[in-house]
Amino acid sequence: MKNSLKIAFVLLCLSPMVFAGNEDRVGSAGASHLLINPWARSSAIGDAGISSVNGLEASFMNIAGLAFTDQTQMKFNYSNWMGSAGISFNSAGIAQRISESSVIAISIQSMNYGDIAITTVENPEGSIGFFSPRTNVFNVGYARKFSSSISGGINFKVISESISNLKASGLAIDAGIRYVTGEQEQIKFGITLKNVGPVMKYKGDGLAQQAEYVTTGYIASLEERSSGFEMPSLLCIGGSYDFIFNESNKLNLALGFTANSFSYDQYRIGLDYGMTNERMAFNLRGGFVYEKGLFSVESRSNALIGPTAGFSIDALVGENKSALGIEYCARFAGVFGTIHTIGATISLK
Repeated sequence: MKNSLKIAFVLLCLSPMVFAGNEDRVGSAGASHLLINPWARSSAIGDAGISSVNGLEASFMNIAGLAFTDQTQMKFNYSNWMGSAGISFNSAGIAQRISESSVIAISIQSMNYGDIAITTVENPEGSIGFFSPRTNVFNVGYARKFSSSISGGINFKVISESISNLKASGLAIDAGIRYVTGEQEQIKFGITLKNVGPVMKYKGDGLAQQAEYVTTGYIASLEERSSGFEMPSLLCIGGSYDFIFNESNKLNLALGFTANSFSYDQYRIGLDYGMTNERMAFNLRGGFVYEKGLFSVESRSNALIGPTAGFSIDALVGENKSALGIEYCARFAGVFGTIHTIGATISLK
C-alpha cells in the first residue's frame, strides 16, 4: 500500500505535464463513460465535493475522501442515462474500514443500452438477431489518513466496452489527497488526478472482412487495423467550508475546478444543507456546473453541465446510529432531458 501511495503522489506531481490538451481535442478521447458520476448525493451538488465528499462516493470524486468512511458502507444507485434514451446506468459498491486509519472499497458501474438489431450489408433490415452493447468499470480503491489533517488514496480501474463483434479493455488509475483544517474541521481542500492509463484499442471479428479477388476468384479474409484511443484524463481541484449553525444544522459550500485533457474546463459550485436529530438525517442539495458554450444550444457539447438538485433521507437506527438511507438527484441535461439518479445507502458504525 505504501508503494501505491507513492505512485499516487508521483501522478499528482506529474499532472501539469499530463494536461497539455486544448479545445481542439474535444471529443477525441474514448471511454467517456468514466466522466459520469454514478452516485446521487455527490452528483446533486454538481460534482463540486472534491474536498468534502466522504465514503464510497469519494471513489469517483476524490479517492482520499474514502478514508472518512465510518466502518462499513454499501450503496446501490440507478440512473436513466440521457433521459428517455432507454439506457440504464447501474452502480453498486462496498467500503470497509480495515484499520484505524485505512479503508478499502470495491465498486462496479455498468451501462446497459438494451437490445439492438444486428444489421449487415446483406441484411439491412436487421432480421438476424440482436446484440446488447455494454460498458463496465470495476474499481478497487484504498485510502488512508496520514494525520488528523492529511489523507490520500489511490483507485485502480478495469474498463471494458463491447458490442456484438468488437471489444476493448483497459486499465486506469485515480489518485487524490485531501487537507482538513479549522477548529471544527470545517475547512477542506482537495486535489485529484483521474483516468490516467495506457491507450485502449478495439479487437474482434468486426474488424475482419472477406474480399474476393476479381482475377482469380479466390476469397480472402482481410483484417483492418484499429486505432488506439486515450483515456479522458482530468485534474480536479476543490475547496469547501462548513457553516455550522448548531449541532443539528449545517450548510456545506463547495467549489471546484476541473481541467480536462479532451474537453473544455469546468467550474463547479454546490450547496449541501443538512438537518439531523436522534432518529433521522435530511439533506437538501443543489449545484451548478459551468462550461464554455453552456448557454448556446448550437455550441453546447456536454450533457453533464448546468444545474443539479437532489436530497437524501437517512434513518438512524441502533445504539451506534447506523444510517439506512435513500437518495435522489436530478441533472438537467438540456436537450437530452432530465437525468434521474435514485439509490439506497447503508452506513454501519
